[in-house]
Order: sequence, then structure tokens, then C-alpha cells
Amino acid sequence: MKKLIILSGDPNSINTEILYKSWKKLNSSIKKKIIIISNYKLLKEQLKKLKYKISLQKIKNINEFSNNENLKIINVDLKFKDPFNVDKKSSSKFVLNSLILGHKIAMDKRNILGLINCPINKELLKKKYIGVTEYFANKCNVKNNSEVMLIQNERLAVSPITTHVNIKKVSRSLNKLSIVNKVKMINFWFNKIYKLKPVIAILGLNPHNAELRSNSEEKRIIIPAIQKLKKLGLKVKGPLVADTIFINDYKKFDVIVGMYHDQVIAPFKTLYKFNAINLTLGLKYLRASPDHGTAKNIIFKKKANYFSLLKCIKTLIKLG
Repeated sequence: MKKLIILSGDPNSINTEILYKSWKKLNSSIKKKIIIISNYKLLKEQLKKLKYKISLQKIKNINEFSNNENLKIINVDLKFKDPFNVDKKSSSKFVLNSLILGHKIAMDKRNILGLINCPINKELLKKKYIGVTEYFANKCNVKNNSEVMLIQNERLAVSPITTHVNIKKVSRSLNKLSIVNKVKMINFWFNKIYKLKPVIAILGLNPHNAELRSNSEEKRIIIPAIQKLKKLGLKVKGPLVADTIFINDYKKFDVIVGMYHDQVIAPFKTLYKFNAINLTLGLKYLRASPDHGTAKNIIFKKKANYFSLLKCIKTLIKLG
């Protein structure tokens, strides 16, 4: 039986709550496939504080036989006093060790369906990694910026060319090769998984595409990339203006590709709330994460929406 690996992620978060709520919605056949990478004591104490009852079982590796429906945990060391207020140094070490172990296990594609990481505060990562997407791309030796952040549901997918890059660095981070490689990867994914040649909208960077002035990023980078993609036979259209596409025209496309994170993800979340998952394409294994953050402000309020994590689990079970 292939297993699905879930990293519990940031200790100071709603992650234990969404894990619990998702677990309660799963049938027994799926529960048997799930293995959590976390700290056993941390989960136990967080569940106790939240007054959630669930049977936990510590295991040493994915091959340890267990045919029950307990929530199975591979332990990662973590020192803490307050389970919801773990200091930054300890949290960072725990998160990085969890990511390392998760990647190592996920590389065994014969026995693993895929990997899901619950939300992580990016400040806990090493400085050379600006996000979990980039972390796994680095670990998988992805070349030429061909990894893709794809936020999707049954109706639409969006993808930013630059991912967790500060706005002031977006322009100089854009290049023709990166756009071409990422859009090709999206096209390959839709062909492979959905047997569909997707219709892809590519947005410009500037307001009104900078009126297509000769020195604009649209003229120098984005239009040449679109022309190359069209020559390769992809169904792409653009550069389209970002300020109107999400009013109604988004319905004409399978995927909308933007130049930076919030250009496409902010309107997508406005439309679909938690009805989406975050997939990383181009890795050596399937990787997904819930399409939201750690939500520290609602840790004890039991208001956390678990729908995106549940959707991640069901999607990877289906695709794996």
C-alpha cells in the first residue's frame, strides 16, 4: 500500500486543528495510507489543549506494519515548554528537519503517493530559501526555473512566474526562458493528468501593459516568450491586462499565468476562498500544500477552515 506523507509544518499554527478536522472526514481506507511527520509529544499536547480526541501511534518508518486507523507519526525531535508557543530557533530546526525527512521519504516513489506540507512561516526557513516551493525545487535539483507554483480547483488554475519574490525584485527576476519553461510545465501537467491541452492566459506586468512601449517588460520579455510558446503549439493568449481579467474573462481559460504572486493569487482567493490547493509542478514527486498560512491569530478559536488540507489529501490520493 502506497503511503501519503503529511508534514505537520509550523508548530505555532492552526495545523493540528486542520489535521484533526480533516482526519475526521476521511474514510478508513484513506486513513491507513496517511503518515504524519511531526513531533509526537507536540501533537499529543496540542490536541489535549484543543480538547480533541484522536488515537496517535508513533512509528519508526513507513514500512512499519500497522493496519489500524490510528494517526501514525514519524517523530522529529523538538524541544518546547508551551506546545503553541515554541521559540523560533527550535521551530526552525524542527521545520527544516521535517522538510529534509519528508523529501527523503517522498523520493521513494514506489511506496509514496506524494507529500503534503501544512503551512509554514517562511521566516523559519534558511535565508537561501524564500519559500517551501523553492526549497523542494532546490532539493530536487530543478533546472532553469522550471518548477511551477499552481493554485487550482476544478474551475480554474493560476500560476505566478515569480513566486515569493519581493515586488521591487519582480521586474529583474523576469526572463523569457523562465516564462517559457514554466508555461511548458503547466501544459505538460494538464496533458498528463487531465488529458487536456489547456487554454492559458498570460498577463502583462505593468498597468495597461505599459501601452506596449518598446522598453517595457511586455515588449522585451513577455511577448517574445508568448511568441515562442505559440510556435511550440501551446494555446496561449496575451499579454492580457491584469485589472479586468478576473471580472469575467477568466472563465474563458483553464489557467491564468501572472508575473508575480499577488497578481493572480489575490483575485483567485477572492473568488474561491479555501476551495483550492497549492501544487508544485516539476518535482520528482507530487507535492501539495493548503492554500493558506499559519493563522496564528485564531489558534484557540477552533475557527480554522480545514477544507484546503482535505482537498490536498483527496487530490494526491487520486493522482498518486
